[in-house]
Amino acid sequence: MLNDLWYKNTIIYCLSVGTFMDANGDGVGDFQGLMRRLDYLQGLGMTTIWLMPFHPSPGRDNGYDVCDYYNVDPKYGTLGDFAEFTHACAQRGLRVIIDLVVNHTSDQHPWFLEARSDPASKYRDWYVWSDDKPPDAQRGVAFPGVQKSTWSFDKRARRWYFHRFYDFQPDLNTSNPHVQAELLKIMGFWIQLGVSGFRMDAVPFVIATKGPKVRRPAEQYDMLRTFREFLQWREGDAIILAEANVLPKSDLQYFGDEGERMPMMFNFRVNQNTFYTLATGNTKPLKEALLATKPRPPTAQWGVFLRNHDELDLGRLTPAQRAAVFAAFAPDPDMQLYGRGIRRRLAPMLSGDRRRLELAYSLMLSLPGTPVFRYGDEIGMGDDLRRPERQCARTPMQWSGEPQGGFTSHSNPPVPAISGGAYGFERVNVAQQRRDPDSFLNWTERMIRMRREVPEISWGDFEVLPTSRNDVLALCYHWRNNSVLFLHNFRAEACTVEFRLSSNEPGRDSLINLLSDDHSDADDDGCHTVVLEPFGYRWYRVGGLDYLLRRTEV
Repeated sequence: MLNDLWYKNTIIYCLSVGTFMDANGDGVGDFQGLMRRLDYLQGLGMTTIWLMPFHPSPGRDNGYDVCDYYNVDPKYGTLGDFAEFTHACAQRGLRVIIDLVVNHTSDQHPWFLEARSDPASKYRDWYVWSDDKPPDAQRGVAFPGVQKSTWSFDKRARRWYFHRFYDFQPDLNTSNPHVQAELLKIMGFWIQLGVSGFRMDAVPFVIATKGPKVRRPAEQYDMLRTFREFLQWREGDAIILAEANVLPKSDLQYFGDEGERMPMMFNFRVNQNTFYTLATGNTKPLKEALLATKPRPPTAQWGVFLRNHDELDLGRLTPAQRAAVFAAFAPDPDMQLYGRGIRRRLAPMLSGDRRRLELAYSLMLSLPGTPVFRYGDEIGMGDDLRRPERQCARTPMQWSGEPQGGFTSHSNPPVPAISGGAYGFERVNVAQQRRDPDSFLNWTERMIRMRREVPEISWGDFEVLPTSRNDVLALCYHWRNNSVLFLHNFRAEACTVEFRLSSNEPGRDSLINLLSDDHSDADDDGCHTVVLEPFGYRWYRVGGLDYLLRRTEV
């Protein structure tokens, strides 16, 4: 069972091939360069690599405008390079998941080119058309302020086509059974080449009904079960990690009551409330989000994260909460995006404060679910706000103090590394932090190693313990008669917090610190008192020393 549900206790590292490592000196990262860094990722403690789109693409949306689902963009390498990459990962015990972008294609995809050119083509019904511009064409745009409509007129077809995202990304008619069959074919192709699953982009839009007469799209949840059954048939433990920013009342519709649909989803609800808590110190909304997203089938798992390749979406917060997060982390309008999010990386959002960075990642690693890291966050990389929209957080990995951060030997790459200032490669890079035992990189490696030794987080049930302070979060996990406890202080002042464990078993009233020698014992009334530094955190295993020794012997 543990092996079949490998995603329960893995550590995911998300990267873009094009900005990770360039081996041939053309200024663009490639699979040969990525393979050179696999030992680094393995040593860091990562166990799953998530690759952002690498398929052939015009590149107008960072590869999310795909024009060939069955190949590798030549600038990144060949299919042979990809197969060699997955083999090299397997040798190191690393799994690979890849982006599956099937809500839409590029307008340069052969399917769309034929669909717009020939009304009799089988591909005409693979997209969503209308004879007239729908009256609600301005509703439901994905990128407010940048995108003006969800329908555009095609002069060749002389019809309007639907696009939930940019106008160069026409939506596939995913209700069409022939399109659904093609999606399964795409998944099967990459499974054969060694991937362990997919991060499916924009799942609510993939399964929604589409068309000019659709006023309230309905979710076709049976599609999710079809995807899951196909993967289990082809490769029993292959997964889909769904990008679905939905309300908690819809979670079980995506997971399935018995876990028969999506095995994993990103927990956007907890993510957004995490940033509200980081901004204000108020843990109440975060506690509510944790409890609201607690119900899920035993085989289902959340993906927990801090920052990703998109904007930090705060759309589920109240206007007042969102304003508080903007004020704390993105006071300049240029740091905000689409009226709902923040486009900065985590380190500059937290002003490079090591204490707050440690607090944030300690929290992420101890939240219920599977941690997902964004490349470069392990060294505290920054952003380049001169670049448009979400491009500011998609700069090359900073490996050393060499030109272009050691990412490439090219003197003028299409996307330059961040240079100068607090987050330039001259100051923030892997090589420098590798040599410093107290660096953020080495701290992150130690924390990941400890996280992998605490399976209670991934497999157990959790409870939010009442504490004497609202600015301290206490999470306790229970699994197989073992318990672990995590404390996080979200204030810039030291504090004393009091709390009680839910279990008062003899010999289980001691807290053994997993990160230092600062242990804790309850008083005669069973109450624990812990002093936390500003932005301090504690990881404890519950139980006296005798209990821990017996557990080790077993």
